[in-house]
Amino acid sequence: MKRTAKAHWSGTIKEGNGELTTPSETLNKTQFSFKTRTSEGIKGANPEELLAAAHSACFTMAVSFALTEKGLNPTSLNTEATLSMEGFAITGMHLAISGTVPGIGADEFEAITKDAEKNCLISKVLNIPISSASYLVS
Repeated sequence: MKRTAKAHWSGTIKEGNGELTTPSETLNKTQFSFKTRTSEGIKGANPEELLAAAHSACFTMAVSFALTEKGLNPTSLNTEATLSMEGFAITGMHLAISGTVPGIGADEFEAITKDAEKNCLISKVLNIPISSASYLVS
């Protein structure tokens, strides 16, 4: 299996802009630019938030898979990925997950999330410190 995405860029780095498109069209000419990468409050994507989105999705699916393998059926799982940067260097990723999972204790839920933190596909390709915190919701 292969997954693809396309990026198109026009102009200089500071004044130009780009568009991202995926075959599923989930991203369909989604705008990105230097300004969306370096400033707050400007509409458009940036590579770092896309990486955080991909990591939060991968991690959440890995937790769901592990729970399902143990015969547990999560009602809901919610993850926020926070990517940290210093200048133009990505320095870490933190994954905060909350879940409603009948029949599991906090310690077991944390053990499952710690395993997913290390072993989801996106975690395995990142060469940065990754941390997580888990919270069970009653």
